[in-house]
Amino acid sequence: MANEKGIRRFTEAELEERRARGESRTDLARVWAKTAEELERDNIASDPDFNGVPEDWYKRAEAVMPTPKKLLSLRLDSDVVDWFKQQGPGYQKRINAVLRAFVQKAAKRRT
Repeated sequence: MANEKGIRRFTEAELEERRARGESRTDLARVWAKTAEELERDNIASDPDFNGVPEDWYKRAEAVMPTPKKLLSLRLDSDVVDWFKQQGPGYQKRINAVLRAFVQKAAKRRT
């Protein structure tokens, strides 16, 4: 069943059945046959989200394990909450990211 965005969900068993019938829409043989240069040209270079990312980004990347969240009641000014909500879905995660950046900056100042 597709939702309003046309996204369909399948169980693992349903996916296995589709693969067994040859209904996979992924052409992995074509993907694996591409050279690094072709992948670079086809995917990364044309991806607007990758624009401006330095070539050696992976050298500075850090693996971060998500920490469990704590449920709490917090009173914030309504204009602050409204601003974050206007940025779109995920406003609570963005508020958390802003608070985390503040904590990390404050911790660096103390050392």
